[in-house]
Amino acid sequence: MIKTNPLHAALIAALLGSVALVGCKKNEESTNNNAAPAATTPAEPAPAPMTGAPPPMAEAAAVAVSAVTVGKTAAADKSVAPAALFAPKDDVIVSVRTDAAANNVTVGAKLTFQDGQVAGEQNATLNASGAETTNITFKNANGWPAGKYRAEVMVDGKAAGTPQEFEVK
Repeated sequence: MIKTNPLHAALIAALLGSVALVGCKKNEESTNNNAAPAATTPAEPAPAPMTGAPPPMAEAAAVAVSAVTVGKTAAADKSVAPAALFAPKDDVIVSVRTDAAANNVTVGAKLTFQDGQVAGEQNATLNASGAETTNITFKNANGWPAGKYRAEVMVDGKAAGTPQEFEVK
């Protein structure tokens, strides 16, 4: 049996750590072996530590979707009466109620048919300093195929609000 002392154990641990670091090193060499070696540049100094208040959060973080409604017509105040049943020639309005303090935030809506096929996808730009309703209208000149649909809302590409389901008969 081999006797080890604390010095031997420390050396073995250091050796294993070195091997692990070398094995994890990214291969930064060019795959083109005929290329000239890259010129070395001096390392840039580390950025100065931040002082004062942190930068403001992104505008999208301030947007909260409070309601999603699917309907056929919008009133003057942009409110939409909910509807679950549509005719093939009806417009489909996805109404998104937000509480926001944001500029140039993308609010999108996507309609998905029962087989998973995207039936429509549109975006609008939200510029608001408080509660706001954004309506996105989908039209189909050929008529919507009969079946079940799902309306999903995204704010800056991220799912928001509760998806709504409706049917075309």
